[in-house]
Amino acid sequence: MCKELDNYNWSEWHTFPDPRKGEVLTAPFGCGLYQLKNKHTEEYILFGISSNCAYRMTSLLPSPLGRGTRNNASKREYILDNLSSIFYRTISFLDKDDMKQTEKEIKKLNIHQYNT
Repeated sequence: MCKELDNYNWSEWHTFPDPRKGEVLTAPFGCGLYQLKNKHTEEYILFGISSNCAYRMTSLLPSPLGRGTRNNASKREYILDNLSSIFYRTISFLDKDDMKQTEKEIKKLNIHQYNT
C-alpha cells in the first residue's frame, strides 16, 4: 500500500461490476477520480479523471461491454481478463482544477501498472 494515497478523501473499495451480470457501478456523476486495484496481487492498476466519472468508468471495459472511445485495448483487456479481482474507489470533486491537481499528484507517485 502507498501511504501517500491515504491523504485523499476516497470512497470505500468496491468490486468492479460485471455488466454481464447486471451489477451496478457506484461513482460520482460529476467530477471525479477513480483508481483500480487487483485484489489478488494488491497492485494498483490504473487511475483517471473525468467531469463525469461514472460515465468515464464505463469505458474501462472493451466493447460491447464498455462504452466510450478509449484507444487503449491493453488496459481494457486486462480489466476484463481480471474482472473478478478488480476493485475500485473514487474521489468526488466540486472543482475541476482540484481534480486535475490531485491527478497530477497521484501520477507523480508512479505506482500504477498503467500510470497514464
